[in-house]
Amino acid sequence: MVDSPAVHAFLTGHLGRIEGLQPVGHGEWSTAFYFTHAERELVVRFSAIDDDFRKDQRVRNLAEKSLPVPRIIKVGQAFDGYYAISERARGTFLEERDAAAMMRVLPSLLTTLDVIRTTNVDDSGGFGLWRGADGCAPHATWREALLSIATRPPSPRLPGWREALSHSRLAQHAFDIGYAAMQPLVVACPNNRQLLHSDLLYFNVLVENDVVNAVLDWGSSMYGDFLWDLAWITFWQPWYTAWSSLDIRRAAREHYAATGLHVPDFEARLRCYELAIGLDGLAYQAFAGKAEDLEWTAAHVERLASAG
Repeated sequence: MVDSPAVHAFLTGHLGRIEGLQPVGHGEWSTAFYFTHAERELVVRFSAIDDDFRKDQRVRNLAEKSLPVPRIIKVGQAFDGYYAISERARGTFLEERDAAAMMRVLPSLLTTLDVIRTTNVDDSGGFGLWRGADGCAPHATWREALLSIATRPPSPRLPGWREALSHSRLAQHAFDIGYAAMQPLVVACPNNRQLLHSDLLYFNVLVENDVVNAVLDWGSSMYGDFLWDLAWITFWQPWYTAWSSLDIRRAAREHYAATGLHVPDFEARLRCYELAIGLDGLAYQAFAGKAEDLEWTAAHVERLASAG
């Protein structure tokens, strides 16, 4: 973990005079700071690995400005790891919006997911979590990627997650019944190979004037069926109690109908992905030692599993 004095010294050594250095305060796999240099508002992130930074670069290049992904200016080595300097995007985080504000931004959010869905990824291969170095993913099919969640959750870098999960009888039981409920639904999931963000609700979406202004941190990005990103929102929606009255499912279906997009087996696919995302959440929370979060997610996965 780097601190502000060390970061200030590093940046001034590389760039010269900087101003307004302040920690961002969010991020599981990196530490970030805002600063100003030569009248430009920038962000610097530090991480033990550079894969997430490379993925951000790749998505920015693939989207060719159609997606609001901040441009990375430089990636290099620092503090026994790596750093990336990028342009700063302005706005408030999606999680900070109440129900009315969330409803106002939903049209822009769903349109942004359309852009992600239609981004061309034909220059790479595979399904599931992809690598920043070459853009390729390890699985031959989307269904294979989904079923691999039992042994290899989508969240990267979770050594020892299964042993940690076994320490909670409640969480282990939820994982087992959630996976059992998910398996028969996989047959409804098409072998779509589309770009997925796969981490939309962890301070990774900035909104300004009810419009999505930036989609940040593509480190968890995968290739698969585009409904996965919608399921990411609907699975975690109950976590954000201010959104409890919203029918995001219905808003999405109306959006797809209005844009002429046929989405067969909508409910089966969405429920499959909600269960898979819940299992991924259990694996991550067990690994990170987040006991209260683990209990909430276990209960939510059990509700979803029994609802079917």
